Amino acid sequence: MGESDLAATLAEALPYVSRYIGKTIVVKLGGSALGSHDTTIEDVVICQRLGIRIVLVHGGGTAISGWLKRLGKEARFINGLRVTDDETMDLVTMTLAGQVNKQLVSEIQRNGGRAIGICGMDGGLIRARLLDPRLGRVGEVEQVNLDPLRALVSAGYIPVVAPIALGPDGLALNLNADTAAAALAAAMGAEKAIFLTDVPGVLDADGRLISELTARETQRLIAEKVISGGMIPKVEAALRALDGVKRSHIIDGRVAHALIAELFTDRGVGTMITAESNGHSETTEEADRGAGHPALAGT
Repeated sequence: MGESDLAATLAEALPYVSRYIGKTIVVKLGGSALGSHDTTIEDVVICQRLGIRIVLVHGGGTAISGWLKRLGKEARFINGLRVTDDETMDLVTMTLAGQVNKQLVSEIQRNGGRAIGICGMDGGLIRARLLDPRLGRVGEVEQVNLDPLRALVSAGYIPVVAPIALGPDGLALNLNADTAAAALAAAMGAEKAIFLTDVPGVLDADGRLISELTARETQRLIAEKVISGGMIPKVEAALRALDGVKRSHIIDGRVAHALIAELFTDRGVGTMITAESNGHSETTEEADRGAGHPALAGT
């Protein structure tokens, strides 16, 4: 990179950096991105060093299914949610709160960051009720206690949160990681909720990436089945986060330094979802990303 290129890159990034210093950003890492997250961890540590408060929530479904297969147990799903009997819940806890969580903490530390791994049961962080008897020990978020996160963030740590909730009578419940991240982001009033997954973002009917959507436009695309299949729960989580978050983002975690590119460049790399139409309340960031997608004109 030449001096002029470097200067242009810094000039583009600096306004964003100053905007996010001291702000909280909730990052959800999941899907195939968990298998190729080296640059995500680097990006998270860079954000921490810049003074941005990061809360990292992770999934681990592939790892859970792998362990079930080793044990000769079939993974079953209803509407995209894992059926979780008592034996599977034990495995979920060991895999998410143990293996995956501690791997991520280790990588953050190895890259020069400071992190502590917890799950939703610790300190009563996330309390949940049973979602559906057919699903077994799968939870629906009922209450969030932010004290554990505030204590860790204030002490200079990145909380790495496994999506296991405290259920009735102290029962551990399995949570969808997108749902857990959305609940934490909304409760914290985070600046952003960023969902790193294994797709580029929200695509239109022609397969083109939509850079920016409002909540109303997003709901219309779901109704028209432009958004369908596995993208629906991701988008619904992004919409739920907007209960307390200014902007939600869905980006491809397999892309090198996708998190940095989404935070600190004008165009970003995925889809940004906002609660309201740009109109007269348009922010600098929303203006930087352009006027939206041509397919949405007139909505």
